[in-house]
Amino acid sequence: MTKQILGAFVGTLAAGAVIIGVTKLLGPIPLSISQTTTNKQSTFDVSGTGEVTTAPDQAEISLGYQTTSTTVADAQNKGNQVINTITKDVQSLGINSADIKTVSYSLYPSYDFSAGQHISGYNLNISLDVKVKDFDKVNQVIDVATKDGANQVGGISFTISDAKEKDIENQARKQAIDEAKNKAQSTAQLAGIRLGKIVNVTEDTAQAPRPVPLLAKDMAVNAAGTAAPTQVNPGST
Repeated sequence: MTKQILGAFVGTLAAGAVIIGVTKLLGPIPLSISQTTTNKQSTFDVSGTGEVTTAPDQAEISLGYQTTSTTVADAQNKGNQVINTITKDVQSLGINSADIKTVSYSLYPSYDFSAGQHISGYNLNISLDVKVKDFDKVNQVIDVATKDGANQVGGISFTISDAKEKDIENQARKQAIDEAKNKAQSTAQLAGIRLGKIVNVTEDTAQAPRPVPLLAKDMAVNAAGTAAPTQVNPGST
């Protein structure tokens, strides 16, 4: 007769004696694991926004002169005389020569097609860009230039100098970081976790608003025949 107990072999011997062999568990069952991967999220992301409004610290004025003449030399003489006078008088207001820049100079013929195509004259266009850092002189620059013969005033753009732009960018950046830190601390407190150090920072700079050109010169003439004084204001950016 045979019998199996816990996987052990039982054999029957002579004289009725029964010997039972039992296999015992002497140690832990061997377990082989080839690879284990554990991912634990130990960070979380927060965002902050910083916004700074500031007054511009410089103005750019576009001035120009346009004339037509029958010869190239005459057109150039007229243009040079007017532009040189404007430049000299603007500098006399305390504007640095480095802040007066010629941005365009064009001379081209005009044609008469009534009796065949032939040149009837020459057109000259000269444009200046004047950078003014003292806003009290903005109106003076415009009035002096038009008095000297400028017949094109494109407008005024109130801008921010490079140095001031860097300063306000840092102010906005600090605001954004402080706001993000406050969010992180509040979130950690509510979740019952402890904050560590900042491990990553990314910056997304919004497009800066473009200055809006203002009509620089009111060409209306009063009863005395003189142009009304110019009045422009920088506002804020």
